[in-house]
Amino acid sequence: MAFDDLAWRTLGSEIDYTCPGFDVVRDDVRLPDGTETEFHYVSEPPSVVVLPFTEDGDVVVIREWRQAVERVNFGLPAGGLEDEDADVSAAARRELREETGYEAGDVERVGTYEPANGLFDSVLHYVLAHGCEPTASQELDHNESIAVETRTFEELRSKALDGDLRDGRSALAVLQYAVRSDE
Repeated sequence: MAFDDLAWRTLGSEIDYTCPGFDVVRDDVRLPDGTETEFHYVSEPPSVVVLPFTEDGDVVVIREWRQAVERVNFGLPAGGLEDEDADVSAAARRELREETGYEAGDVERVGTYEPANGLFDSVLHYVLAHGCEPTASQELDHNESIAVETRTFEELRSKALDGDLRDGRSALAVLQYAVRSDE
């Protein structure tokens, strides 16, 4: 079956709901068999996820309240790309600094993923940051509650493998790095 045989045709699109951070979009679509229906999805700006290593090889991690799951989430610094960001690396440096107060010596892009492309148009860009040092104060948004700490990579890897690193963005970064390191 060719790609064209699977493609849906978008006949129209409207935002059903908008709020800070995302929109809920309704597309009117025609399926390959000719059926016309609606499809809803969440649309949000691209984001960056940073796996930041200190000079000692530890990883800078955050604990952040997540209202959707009503608990403190353990994970990596992450956030949306903003208009003033020159590129993904600039966004990674900004998010790391704002959320943790750490700044990176070097950054390296490692991949781009669509974490839930059946429900969201989200795009996550993954970046490694090396030589991270605490040089500034956090610059948190009004709706962020974040504590910063460091952990060994092995501890994060174990948490990801055991299912104790519940944040999917962070688990993917840790496991991806672990696989690359084992190659």
